[in-house]
Amino acid sequence: MTKLINSIDRSLRSRAEQVIPGGMWGHMSTRYLGDAYPQFFARSEGCRLWDVDGNEYVDLMCSWGPIVLGHHHPAVEDAARRQRERGDSMNGPGDVLVELAELMVDTVPHADWVMFQKNGTDATTACVTLARAGTGRRKVLVARGSYHGAVPWCTPSLAGVTTEDRAHLIHFDYNDVQSLEEAVDQAGSDLAAIIVTAFRHDIGRDQEMPTAGFAQRARQLCDLQGAALIVDDVRAGFRIDLGGSWEPLGVRPDLSAWSKAIANGHPLAAVTGSDRFREAATKVYVTGSFWCGAVAMAAAVATIKTLRDTQAIAHMRDMGQRLRTGMEALASRHDLKLRQTGPAQMPMVLFEGDPSFEKAALFCASALRNGAYFHPKHNMFLSAAHAPADVDRILAAAEAGFAAVAREAAAG
Repeated sequence: MTKLINSIDRSLRSRAEQVIPGGMWGHMSTRYLGDAYPQFFARSEGCRLWDVDGNEYVDLMCSWGPIVLGHHHPAVEDAARRQRERGDSMNGPGDVLVELAELMVDTVPHADWVMFQKNGTDATTACVTLARAGTGRRKVLVARGSYHGAVPWCTPSLAGVTTEDRAHLIHFDYNDVQSLEEAVDQAGSDLAAIIVTAFRHDIGRDQEMPTAGFAQRARQLCDLQGAALIVDDVRAGFRIDLGGSWEPLGVRPDLSAWSKAIANGHPLAAVTGSDRFREAATKVYVTGSFWCGAVAMAAAVATIKTLRDTQAIAHMRDMGQRLRTGMEALASRHDLKLRQTGPAQMPMVLFEGDPSFEKAALFCASALRNGAYFHPKHNMFLSAAHAPADVDRILAAAEAGFAAVAREAAAG
């Protein structure tokens, strides 16, 4: 069993509160986790990570998605090291920029060109800007509850956001064709784009894979209106299909946003687009001081080639199904009911009859003490480094979590 003393972690939190607004509680997504969760980590390897107090966990968050091949994957780290020895942030990009761009265009069927950034928010914002530049219109359709980044046009927080920042957004319900059609009608001749996540992965609710009818209708409406279809593949990209998450549906977007898994933990994002928006991409001004960093690009080349040349995505799917089947069996043994939704390699696990997530919090805290890092209300991530023995180790920790929930239920 994991010790979870966390004395070093708590000291770091206390120091952080003095120099970071809100400390760790207000930073990034740690506010969604219980106080028992460690906030600071010392190292990681494969599908394991260790906190600063020395506790070891099987990782089910994969750095919130970027780790697709496993922490410190040898091919990726070797490519990054070799490029770092040559140069990283220089007066211009390294030659690896062209190699990566060619690889992305060869890999993604809808891509005629690619641009690189650093964060998913950079990429989604660039997509919206390109759609407006290419169409000369303003209105952008966004699904209610969808997360597309952390800037005023799309952030879930309203602090510091003005009405004008979102004046040209129109909302619809994910997977609801009628709702989408009504939003298109509302936009009228000013429709620039429809932006959709690869699947519905709102926090704290059941996930939904896109229906073929919804995806196809979104494509048809954009074609009829002369608007851009944008797929936000930041979270799911390279975990569902190497060519893009809507490729299995036979629907190809005009623009896609990528990040997270693109470079196995190295900071990089990308926009891929069709020739229709190539001219717009030459006119908009999007840049950043570190956008040409060569090390992350070298890591991305190695990541994409490894994904292409191995069965990594199929393996993640298999491990996710092994986890899903095991979780269902364990929950049933303890007379508990689960809702497991979304793609198996990006599992969302919620308890029935748990609107305030109390069961989830108790389950996760118990599993954490037994060496598995679950999340109570966010979709999780499998990597290619997760082997059957690792999934079985997760399930052993989950057994302790289910037992704790069952005991609490029995106690009333």
